[in-house]
Amino acid sequence: MADRVTVIGWDGSPLTAAARAALGAATLVAGAAHHLALPEVPPAAERIRLGSVSLAARRIAGHRGTAVVLADGDPGFFGVVRTLRAPEFGLEVEVVPAVSSVAAAFARAGMPWDDAQVVVAHRRTLRRAVNVCRAHTKVAVLTSPGAGPAELGLLMEGVHRTFVICEELGTDREQVTILTSDKAADHTWRDPNVVIVIGGPVSAGEDGGWISGRDPGTGPRGWTQPAEAYDGPLGEGETDLLRAAQLARLGPRVGDLVWDIGCGSGAFAVEAARAGAAVLAVDHDLTACGRTDAAARRFGVQLQIVRGTAPHVLENLPEPDVVRVGGGGAAVVSAVADRRPQRIVAHASTRDEAELIGRDLTEHGYRVECALLQSLELDTRAWTETERSVAFLLSGALADRTV
Repeated sequence: MADRVTVIGWDGSPLTAAARAALGAATLVAGAAHHLALPEVPPAAERIRLGSVSLAARRIAGHRGTAVVLADGDPGFFGVVRTLRAPEFGLEVEVVPAVSSVAAAFARAGMPWDDAQVVVAHRRTLRRAVNVCRAHTKVAVLTSPGAGPAELGLLMEGVHRTFVICEELGTDREQVTILTSDKAADHTWRDPNVVIVIGGPVSAGEDGGWISGRDPGTGPRGWTQPAEAYDGPLGEGETDLLRAAQLARLGPRVGDLVWDIGCGSGAFAVEAARAGAAVLAVDHDLTACGRTDAAARRFGVQLQIVRGTAPHVLENLPEPDVVRVGGGGAAVVSAVADRRPQRIVAHASTRDEAELIGRDLTEHGYRVECALLQSLELDTRAWTETERSVAFLLSGALADRTV
């Protein structure tokens, strides 16, 4: 095992005295090509070109001597420190940090970033990174080959955002480009880079926030809000109790894309977005689309609204993680199930309709649950009944997928 392992962050500025001392004593140095070309790297030291950090960590673990790992920015922020400290390698590391690439990107843009979401986009996480960009007004994306600005822009079709693309920060080839998301695919970008994605208001207020990223305490408490919060009567399938149960069954979260089909007043769509998920609200009715847009503005959440009739309008929509079917019955549920979201919820007003939907979900391989929900509202001044509602709540979950 290496006698000592030092991880040095590099942001393009001159190395600190501590970093130079560690490099001067190194018998093994690992890093990217531009790191290994630094004049401070000892000529006699063994050199490892970083590709797979795990493979490099295995070689470092077997090295007898003093090892140094060079990495861009702060190596403890989405960096190599996590891998090097993994139990299978048994490495204890010392870290000499530098300015992270995210901090540098926001500095170049002249913007605060305590209210930003930060995500890493690889080929396997690109879709979830895009969903975060759909749902939040300020996101920094650490890209990788095949998951860069062009891919982000293509997958955000229909959602307008401003991209601040920062290439090769801290080097002589540094370049910062500002353009709209729909133009990102028209260019070739150098990998990797940092993309700041901006959409809608981004100010956290005069005094700033109190927590990094999205403030979970904004807006009124409660998963669901009363009908008066949505400026008008709610539909039959939009009662507080039913919406709360649907939210509980779906569990929308950051990185998810939620379809709300038959969005009506926008109540469910807004409440799913308040949980941090990206939401695509669908309705054929122009008034419903308008109400949903107004509700989103009132609660300060990001939604994409698509006007059209399901199931036909669903064909070209991006892949969902969870879906609420608020209207359209068994035909729409069947079309949704064909897209294989992790979970689906729907409701029915009769047992026959519930059985039809349940059978269809079962045939698509979903594990089905059904509950009869009855709610009775009382006027607490006289304790008299004011409203009664009854609905069958159906939910389907794919048994072969982690949810």
